[in-house]
Amino acid sequence: MKLIIAIVQDEDSSKLLSKLMQIGLSVTKLATTGGFLRAGNTTLLLGVEEDRIQEAIHVIETVCKSRKTMTSAPAALTGMTHGEYTTYPVEVTVGGATLFILSIEQFLKV
Repeated sequence: MKLIIAIVQDEDSSKLLSKLMQIGLSVTKLATTGGFLRAGNTTLLLGVEEDRIQEAIHVIETVCKSRKTMTSAPAALTGMTHGEYTTYPVEVTVGGATLFILSIEQFLKV
């Protein structure tokens, strides 16, 4: 048995949850916040049998695609003495998924 911890963008989470449940995988959803963009994301916990790991990864890869978006990044104004900042647009890649796959000694539903 393995535990897959999948961190995905909020906008991908509903579709991903549906696809994972369609193939019979149980999923626990946690609302989380990313550090870099401070944007909402979703952390999913999946208990998966060894022989279904690749199937689960394939579904996650299919649904969670990377994409480009614009965001604002702070920049210090030169010549200012009070630490004043302005923002400027910057393109970043978001989406995809971050997966952690852990071995589980015991899995119980009580």
